[in-house]
Amino acid sequence: MSFDTQTRTIIRTWKTWLNPNRLPGWAVLFSVVLSLLIVSSCSSSQVAAGKPDTVRVDFAYYNPVSLALKDKGWLEEELSKEGVKVEWTQSAGSNKALELLNSRSIDFGSTAGAAALIGKANGNPIKTIYVYSKPEWTALVTRPDTGINTVQDLRGKKIAATRGTDPHIFLLRALDEAGLSPNDVEMVQLQHADGRAALERGDVDAWAGLDPHMANTELEKGSKLFYRNADFNSYGVLNVREEFAEKYPTCVEKVIAAYEQARQWSLDNPSELTAILQREAKLPPQVASKQLEERTDLFNPLLGQAQRETIAAAGDVLKKSGVIPGSVDVEQTLSQLLEPKFAEKVVSK
Repeated sequence: MSFDTQTRTIIRTWKTWLNPNRLPGWAVLFSVVLSLLIVSSCSSSQVAAGKPDTVRVDFAYYNPVSLALKDKGWLEEELSKEGVKVEWTQSAGSNKALELLNSRSIDFGSTAGAAALIGKANGNPIKTIYVYSKPEWTALVTRPDTGINTVQDLRGKKIAATRGTDPHIFLLRALDEAGLSPNDVEMVQLQHADGRAALERGDVDAWAGLDPHMANTELEKGSKLFYRNADFNSYGVLNVREEFAEKYPTCVEKVIAAYEQARQWSLDNPSELTAILQREAKLPPQVASKQLEERTDLFNPLLGQAQRETIAAAGDVLKKSGVIPGSVDVEQTLSQLLEPKFAEKVVSK
């Protein structure tokens, strides 16, 4: 029975046995309120069990599983059974994915874990639901001729970074570890691809890099990764708009199930995954291979204590650097952000 049919049935029932001419005013008022509560309950249950017309998902070169999923069409195949369409949008970085989520332009977006924390702390209504990779996708990069060999050498230098992304957060953590602050360097806000180009042109002295751009400049231009720390990379995570998750929890599970199919396929077919990344990002084969074979771990898709600790550590530096307000309770924000139940229900143990 549809929501409209249920509503009409409830109203007819009340009219049958309630006669306002014979009841006191309080009884009539009570009957009206009770009717509204019943209708509201029916409405909520219908929404929860409903389905969207279209599911809007991002893809990104830094999320190879999304590329496999888009290429194979498994999500379209599954959702088409219910008449639901799939719409793909490219994210150029975590900051762009968060903007798309916040503007309701997409329902599912790929970010770094720490970037998702920034979004949540700034009021972006999202939930982090799945881990698509454990990458070493960022490092500090310079040209061979700059004389920069350590983080301490960055004092007074120009550094390109994309604010609000894992490379930016990586840079902040590296500076903090070295006893420097953002005030000790000149930060140049550029999107990832533009940061790479600025480094190669000599417009900046260093760059907080992101793969595949980082692997590309390393192999093609001889750029060097002068500071690496895999533990400062805060995982690749999939986020969903809170409103979407509340309305369509079954659909969220279907998206994760499709992601799982793509992740397992990627593990079983690494050379084909490399070919997809190479084609989609228009990369030389050796660049795609370096990103996937040396710097991408696809083995654990579940949110757990390791992810929480890594993101929390990033959150402390973000507060110290003023990227998020000092009043933010990082642990409380993480508890509101991380929602492992969807993946735990879907992923085979």
